[in-house]
Amino acid sequence: MSHVFFFVFSWLRGHRPPLWFALLLFASPALAATKAIKAGRLIDPSGRVVTNAVIVVENDRIASIGTTTPAGAEVIDLSRFTIIPGLIDVHTHMTYYWDRTPGTRPLNQPRRPAGVTVVLAAENAQRTLETGVTTVRDLGAANETDYAMRDLINMGKMVGPRMFVAGQGLSAGRGGAPPQDFRQLAEARIAAGSDWVKIYGSRGSYQSVDTTQTVSYDDMQSAVDAAHAKNHRVAIHSYGPSGVKDAVRAGADSVEHGIDLDDETIADMVRRGTVWAPTIDHNRYYAEAKDEFGFAPDTIPPLQAYIERNLDSTRRAFKAGVKIAMGSDAVYTMFGQNTRELGWFVKAGMTPAQALATATTIPAALLGHERDLGALAPGYFADIVAVDGDPLVDVDVLINNVRWVMKGGMVVVDHIGAGGTGRAGGAGR
Repeated sequence: MSHVFFFVFSWLRGHRPPLWFALLLFASPALAATKAIKAGRLIDPSGRVVTNAVIVVENDRIASIGTTTPAGAEVIDLSRFTIIPGLIDVHTHMTYYWDRTPGTRPLNQPRRPAGVTVVLAAENAQRTLETGVTTVRDLGAANETDYAMRDLINMGKMVGPRMFVAGQGLSAGRGGAPPQDFRQLAEARIAAGSDWVKIYGSRGSYQSVDTTQTVSYDDMQSAVDAAHAKNHRVAIHSYGPSGVKDAVRAGADSVEHGIDLDDETIADMVRRGTVWAPTIDHNRYYAEAKDEFGFAPDTIPPLQAYIERNLDSTRRAFKAGVKIAMGSDAVYTMFGQNTRELGWFVKAGMTPAQALATATTIPAALLGHERDLGALAPGYFADIVAVDGDPLVDVDVLINNVRWVMKGGMVVVDHIGAGGTGRAGGAGR
C-alpha cells in the first residue's frame, strides 16, 4: 500500500467522512461505451454557435458532433442549455485546505501528514469542478501532495479536475543562505515528477503586495533553459514590473500576477507569445476574506490599489495583443470562485467570447494540449459543461450559471438530473 493510501485509510479509520468523500476517493471509472448529449446551443472551436447538436462521447473522448443519435447510446438531454468546453484554470493551489473550524485560520494550521492533506483537498477539487473547471495547472504544493492528487485523479481513484502540477516552487535563498543553482533546482523538480517548473521571482503573497524582485534575470534564464531542454515549461511569479520584464526576457512560458507593465515588456510578450495570467481576482478574494485570514485593516487599501493597477495593465496588454489566460490563484475558501477572473477580463475590454477563450483555447495551448483540451471537437477529451443562458452575451453566465459538468466522459456535476445521470464518477486523464 502506498504512503498516500496508508495516510488516507489511517485518517478514515478515526473519522466519519461525509458522503462526498466516499464518492471522490473511491469512485471507479466505469464508463458507458457511448453517450449522446443533446445540446440546444453549442459553442464550437471558432466561437460559432451551433444549434440542436448531438455530441457523441465514447469512453473519455468526443467521437463526433452532428445531428443524429446512435442506436443504443445513453441519451443526455441538455437541449435547454448552452454547451461549452470544460474550462481551464491555469493557477491554483489545490492542496491549500482549511476546514473553517471556528477559532482557526487558513494560515499557520498545524502540519498534517501528506495523505491527510490529499484527502481533505478533495473538497477543493470538487468545488473547482462545480465552477465548470475541468483542468487546472497547480503552481505550488509541499510534500508532493499535488503529485499524489494528479495521479489519483488520473487513475480514477479521486474525482477532480485534470491536474498539471509544479511541486514545490523555486525561490531565492533567505538570509545568509548560499546562492541557489537554479539550473539544478529546475532539473530536480522535473526529476521528482513536476509537469511544470514554478519560480517565485518576487515577493508578494496573501495580504502583501510587496513587488521586490528576488530572483535575477540570469537565474530565471538558467531555470528556463534547463526546463526547456527537458521539454518542460516554466511559470514565473512576479508582483512587480521588473520581475515581469526579466521573466519575459528569460523565456518564461507564462508570467503570473504583475502590475505597471511598460510598453517594452508588453511588446516583448506579444513577440515571444508569452502568456500572462494576471490573477486580478485573487486580491479581491483576500480583501473580502480578511476576517477569515485575520488581516490587519491597513493591509486592505494596498490590495485594492494593486487590483486597479493590475486591471489597468491587463487592459493595456490585451489591447496590444498579449495572450491572457484565466488564473484564479485559488487557495483555501476561494475554491468555487475560480472563474470570477472572467468578469475582470470583460472590465479590461474583452468581449464575453474573448474572455471564454482565456479559459479554453489559450490555456490549452499553454499546456501543450491544444489538440485535446479547450474545445468541443472530435478526438478531444469529453470535458463538457452546460450553462444556463448565453455566455457570449453575458459573462456572468460562465461564472454563476454552471448546471452540469462532464470530465473525461464522466458526469461529475449534475444540478439538473439530465438523463437521470445525477452522479459523481471517476475521471481519467
